[in-house]
Amino acid sequence: MALCSPQLHKFLQGRICCNRGCNRTSTRKRMSSRVKGGEGQISCSAIAIDAPSSLTSVSGIRWGSAQLKGAREEMEDDSVIIQSDELDGFSYAAVFDGHAGFSSVKFLKEELYRECAAALKGGQVLDGKEFQAIKKALREAFESADAKLLKWLEESGEEAESGSTATVIFVRSDMMIVSHVGDSCVALSCAGKAQVLTGSHRPYGNNKVALQEIRRILEAGGWINNGRICGDISVSRSFGDMRFKTKKNEMLKKGVEEGRWTEKFASRIQPKGDWVTASPDVFQVALGPDAEFVVLASDGLWDYINSSDAVIFVRNHLRQHGDVQMASEALAQLALNRYSQDNISIVIADLGQTDWQSLPVQQQQQNVVLELGQAVATLSLVSLGIWAFTLFSS
Repeated sequence: MALCSPQLHKFLQGRICCNRGCNRTSTRKRMSSRVKGGEGQISCSAIAIDAPSSLTSVSGIRWGSAQLKGAREEMEDDSVIIQSDELDGFSYAAVFDGHAGFSSVKFLKEELYRECAAALKGGQVLDGKEFQAIKKALREAFESADAKLLKWLEESGEEAESGSTATVIFVRSDMMIVSHVGDSCVALSCAGKAQVLTGSHRPYGNNKVALQEIRRILEAGGWINNGRICGDISVSRSFGDMRFKTKKNEMLKKGVEEGRWTEKFASRIQPKGDWVTASPDVFQVALGPDAEFVVLASDGLWDYINSSDAVIFVRNHLRQHGDVQMASEALAQLALNRYSQDNISIVIADLGQTDWQSLPVQQQQQNVVLELGQAVATLSLVSLGIWAFTLFSS
């Protein structure tokens, strides 16, 4: 007997989708970022230029973004879209997923872009197309931003144990650079097929990235318990998180005092490096004529929706109305409908190479009709069973 999906289950129960609130602005350096929203409330920021509610760049790339607090008590995600003359035709977008407070995200929203722009020499390094130079510049930028963040957290004392992942893209019509730290994800749609461009930096699992992270942590003198570094944090690369970088000895002592481990165990730990690092994976992706759009999102989306489903969902929305902002909000709502328990932050870049109205509807929407039919059949069988039970018991 087929069971209906979570989103169809909500439809059958007659639940109502969230409210939406948007804030639209326009400046020379165009930036879109989070407006803090409540549970079940999407907040967004977009710029209308030649589309109803989508931010459009000089190169023809159209942008949308959405943030949703979900079931969490606090909103610790954020996203930024920046189009500036500094990057020589490239646009910048980033998604940040904070933990132990919002302070690290607040710092990185502005500082990480500045560090990247300086390291890339105003876009000259990007335009030079020498990938090793690009990789070196971005790694230096990320590590410099992290060093400044650690200093700021210690001096300010504001949520000193906070941290944040960061996944950044630099994109123009023919090329995209991805610089990635943490467990957010970038997916590229090419002719309707999803290409996942990043791997989650988490210290558990048998995939290549996880095994590399586990080995790095162990070689640095750290340990992993139940898929978490020191039994604490589940992401192995992030900004901030000073207790796994500059304050490891203090963290070990505090753990003994709190009874989390014994003094004998702590005495055996010999730190040899950072257990959590802000050194990014950097990728260069050529964008051919079949490249349609990019979805950059925090794990609050990807833990509940796989890349293929996300691409089909966004593609069908763009085919219907061509509005990237509406597609971003709808994708965030879909994650909520699938019972995402995390903050959700999404950025979508329509690369401007696709005639959306000419595309056929993909299978995902047809599956909703199939699921509805299956649900009706299930309800009919249940009703028949109840009727039979009543008949024979009377």
